[in-house]
Amino acid sequence: MARRRQRIWITRAQPGADSTAERVRALGHEAIIAPLLAVRALQDVQVDLLGVAALAFTSANGVRAFSDLSAERSLRVFAVGAATAQAARAAGFRLVLSADGDVDALAEGIALRRAELRGAVLHPGAAEPAGDLAGALEKHGVEARRLILYETAPVKLEAEAAKLLIQADAALLHSPRAAQALAALLKLYPAPKLRALGLSKAVVKPLARVPLAAKVFPSMPLEGALLNLIDRNP
Repeated sequence: MARRRQRIWITRAQPGADSTAERVRALGHEAIIAPLLAVRALQDVQVDLLGVAALAFTSANGVRAFSDLSAERSLRVFAVGAATAQAARAAGFRLVLSADGDVDALAEGIALRRAELRGAVLHPGAAEPAGDLAGALEKHGVEARRLILYETAPVKLEAEAAKLLIQADAALLHSPRAAQALAALLKLYPAPKLRALGLSKAVVKPLARVPLAAKVFPSMPLEGALLNLIDRNP
């Protein structure tokens, strides 16, 4: 039996949205690129790695932003999930460990290895991160500091565009911030027939009180596993 061709809303920011859309089309579905967030790199950021023993990334955007500014690839990397770890390896980092969870799980995983660290953990990321990783690490007795490399801002969608987008079969969500933006949009334009497919449990959490046809996430926070949900939950 042939699979039904679905209209899949790609909500992630560019440049990741284009690569996700290609994978969705390869599965035989229509990909609608309409990011809910825009990523803007900050200007004149100085990367100071003095006294840094490891890097901690909570998104692929953080990996990308850091890699654009620094050639450092020898430091140990702690990643919040498999997708972020995959991005770090693709960027050239050799020693990458994944927490396969949320910011709290990442902090706990790093804390378990604090005896191995000879210096601070640097968290390169957004101006408004999904969670306070540095604060969580300090509570565990781990020296940590933030490096703000970019900012994310919700994309303003016109009413007509929003009304068309919520008619999609499913929305793919790669971050809690995107889910927050979707939740805000759905307050204005309810879409009880829309399915929300998130990269992880933490990603779909902001949609807990939003009426939707489904809110699902894969057992592993990998984009391939996320895309498999399209046909498993038609």
